[in-house]
Amino acid sequence: MKNSNPHRTAVIMLFITAILWSTSGFLIKLVDWHPVAIAGARSLIALIPITIFNGKPKKPNGVIEFAAAVSYCVTLLLFVSANKLTTAANTILLQYSAPVFIIILSAVMLKEKVRVRDCVTVCVVLFGLVLFFIDQVDASGMLGNAMALASGFTMALMMILLRMQKNAEPINSVFWGNLLTFVVGLPFIFTNGMPNTTSWLGLVFLGLFQLGLAYVLFTKAIKHVTTVEMALVPIIEPILNPAIVAVMTAEVPGTLPVIGGFIVVAGVTVNLAIKSKPKAQ
Repeated sequence: MKNSNPHRTAVIMLFITAILWSTSGFLIKLVDWHPVAIAGARSLIALIPITIFNGKPKKPNGVIEFAAAVSYCVTLLLFVSANKLTTAANTILLQYSAPVFIIILSAVMLKEKVRVRDCVTVCVVLFGLVLFFIDQVDASGMLGNAMALASGFTMALMMILLRMQKNAEPINSVFWGNLLTFVVGLPFIFTNGMPNTTSWLGLVFLGLFQLGLAYVLFTKAIKHVTTVEMALVPIIEPILNPAIVAVMTAEVPGTLPVIGGFIVVAGVTVNLAIKSKPKAQ
């Protein structure tokens, strides 16, 4: 009974994390600024809740912590840039290819067994991803889709590396990843002028809640859940994210990307649900 409470709390934390993450599409589009400047400023603001909840950060200890920070930084830069170059729906749904990459990276980095259904899932998701690119004839849209897909890989790598630190302090990698993102974004912040008031309000929410508080909850939660649960619970993000954007900005994705997104989410969900069934029993 004692072990069930931390687990239940962790699942709730992941659920709240997914809700906070899902606001990214609308808020990033709300901010009228260079995407790298947005990523840098958002990460600087995110350091506030991270420091408040976790105190003074420690220096990165070892290759895993450093690699996690770098992959975190790259994920943020790719995701924000993709949001500016393609639709929010395409960005989040393509990034949700991350669980497929987690399957592959788990086999390589964690030596976990890859089953037949994992291979089937990869094929199904690849088919869904093809539908995104068939509908995109615009070069800028293709670039945004490619960056979103790349962010799916770097996010999977980040999650694996953070998971490998579950008995340590994974939030430390998040702190240094945000600081690194700010440093990368610094030149773009000073060369693109200052955003307007509305943009600053969006940036503050992005930094404090969508990024900072969300990762505080996420890094605490992954200490008490399985790798499958870590990928399964935040599944509501790719559903809520484009829905919020559609309501707030009237940005509606095309038919093929929606079908492709449904295939990606369904394929990953079925695979993860099957994997988690024995654990539930």
